[in-house]
Amino acid sequence: MNINWTAFIVFLLFFLFVTVLGFYSSRWRKGNLDLLDEWGLGGRRFGTIITWFLLGGDLYTAYTFIAVPASMYGKGAIGFFAVPYTILIYPLVFIVMPRLWSVAKKHGYITAADFVRGRFESDTLALTVAITGILATMPYIALQLVGMQAVLDAMGFTGTGFMHDLPLIIAFLVLALYTFNSGLRAPAAIAIVKDLMIYITVIAAVIYIPYKLGGFGPIFDAAAAKHKAAVLLGPKTYAPYATLALGSALALFLYPHSLIGIFSSSSRNVIKRNSALLPAYSFVLGIIALLGFMAIAAGITTKDGNAAIPELFLRMFPDWFSGFAFAAIGVGALVPAAIMSIAAANLFSRSIYKVYFNKQATEKQESSAAKWVSLVVKIGALLFIFLMNTQDAINLQLLGGIWILQTLPAIIVGLYTKWLNRWAMVLGWLVGMVYGTYMAASTGYGNQFKLPFGLSGDTTVYSGLYALVLNFIVAIVLTFIFRALGVSNGKDETVSEDYHFDIPEDQPVSNNIGHGRHV
Repeated sequence: MNINWTAFIVFLLFFLFVTVLGFYSSRWRKGNLDLLDEWGLGGRRFGTIITWFLLGGDLYTAYTFIAVPASMYGKGAIGFFAVPYTILIYPLVFIVMPRLWSVAKKHGYITAADFVRGRFESDTLALTVAITGILATMPYIALQLVGMQAVLDAMGFTGTGFMHDLPLIIAFLVLALYTFNSGLRAPAAIAIVKDLMIYITVIAAVIYIPYKLGGFGPIFDAAAAKHKAAVLLGPKTYAPYATLALGSALALFLYPHSLIGIFSSSSRNVIKRNSALLPAYSFVLGIIALLGFMAIAAGITTKDGNAAIPELFLRMFPDWFSGFAFAAIGVGALVPAAIMSIAAANLFSRSIYKVYFNKQATEKQESSAAKWVSLVVKIGALLFIFLMNTQDAINLQLLGGIWILQTLPAIIVGLYTKWLNRWAMVLGWLVGMVYGTYMAASTGYGNQFKLPFGLSGDTTVYSGLYALVLNFIVAIVLTFIFRALGVSNGKDETVSEDYHFDIPEDQPVSNNIGHGRHV
């Protein structure tokens, strides 16, 4: 190993700082961490600023910082789809998510699966939402390790075997401990530091790197020379690009780690304000994507696209600033990984442990189960990386997007109508999951798929949307059949007023709200 000690020392100092902050955050807005509402949702007391940092730190991850520019570096403009999809999502969030927050606040729901159970009186349908959320989250956590590993490799930790993996293991053991100790408060506090570091890094990069490379003209010329027509989308790529952006937008706030930012907010207005403010991150994401073209112009040559941006920083910046940028990326791995593990743990504790293993579980037992599951989830993510190659983890994450889309009928449609039958949605979910997985596997885990028998001609469309359409068709047809047969759709414990429930922002939020099924 040939360690860049200057970069590593700067990286280590910031890592130690966020570690101390992670443990200390258990005292921040102190609550009873033996309650799942407090440990897993921060007591639902996060205002506009904290929610903005939390969602920004959660949605724009270390893998985003590495993978989006890597896609631009390796494939050209198609990698830019991440920018429009993060713009498309926020109008949807503005309209839909205040309804979810209201009904969750009124009835003490911790997860989307809780809402589905209450809306349709169905443990089975709630279980499908919980299982899908956990399955989709696990490889997503693993990919944060890919981002962390990329910067560790860039600093010279390129040994083999255990010594190569040791820094990563230590980092995630520390993460596991302060998440166990502090719950959602830890990543919420650290997200503030992470986002400030990311903004500083991006601002420096967008000013200094083009200056050293002679401006954006030479940067785009170099990208065009490498990718030729791929720098501009051609007609054949319009449908794949647009449907991938649309499908990704629909999926984003179905992920448990995205919804946790909704459930932990203190009011409906907090969510609406963040829907207006979060596109600022999309602007930053656009700049981050262009780092891939900058790496081409800087003459970075690597077979591993994930290494392109760390190598670009090392070449363009002094070692001390490279260490700062690597710390930003590294902390950017810890924040979403913590939130994702907490979200998965909440799902397990509420929809699996309490329903199938301990129906009489106390609130303390619920919280304890979630804490231990959050550790298991992180260990599972480490095993993903150590026992599988990186491409397998990426493939599973691509599948995760297809899978999580299949919960849209139960969660999003369920917020507006109870017309779809609960058993029809279970079977629609099953068909969507199976066919979506088949489409992904049959295309080498690509995102695009042609309909069989030439029904779509030469046009390919995002596989997740195909699976979702099939899911809806099955659910709608079976709903008509089940209604004709008189199959019950369960008792709805919510009423229309619940979807507009709010607490005045000048009213203190009680620590006792939301610990049971009803207030």
